[in-house]
Amino acid sequence: MAAISTSDFKTGMTLDLPEGLFQIQAFQHVKPGKGGAFVRTTLKNMRTGAVLERTFRAGEKMERAIIDKREFQFLYRDGSDMVFMDNKTYEQINVAPEVLGDASDYLIEANNITLLMYGDEIVGSDLPASIVLSVAETEPGLQGDRVSGARKAATLETGLVVQVPLFVETGQKIKVDTRTGQYLERA
Repeated sequence: MAAISTSDFKTGMTLDLPEGLFQIQAFQHVKPGKGGAFVRTTLKNMRTGAVLERTFRAGEKMERAIIDKREFQFLYRDGSDMVFMDNKTYEQINVAPEVLGDASDYLIEANNITLLMYGDEIVGSDLPASIVLSVAETEPGLQGDRVSGARKAATLETGLVVQVPLFVETGQKIKVDTRTGQYLERA
């Protein structure tokens, strides 16, 4: 582990603090007229997602955590676990869906995902901004029911339920925003 100073802070950097593993979301160096300088930060817990505000003295040293980004391919579901294969070493790992959070709602077999790893522990995942999924089930749009902006529920192939426009039918492919879980367009 490399010790870093508050003057080395950058947005997105990860710190190994006694309270846990935190990523810097925002920081601000403050030099008041009286007293010593300090750094005000907004930190996000990599394991729980909780956000906290913390102030450090200027020049304070702490441990930097090295987060490794590795490309994996989703192979299949094994009971409640999901099985991934490392694209470089071809090693397979089982991951509980709770570890991935919302990312598990967007994965279909043969999709690639970037997993954020701290040692052998998975602390997060990076999905593309949008993903194309098939509509597994939805009610048909009724003729004459053309209210502007009207929506209906659609269940996707992964089990995720999203609100789609009335013209979307079962079997069609749609593009979904992975950050918000909303319908974007037909694919």
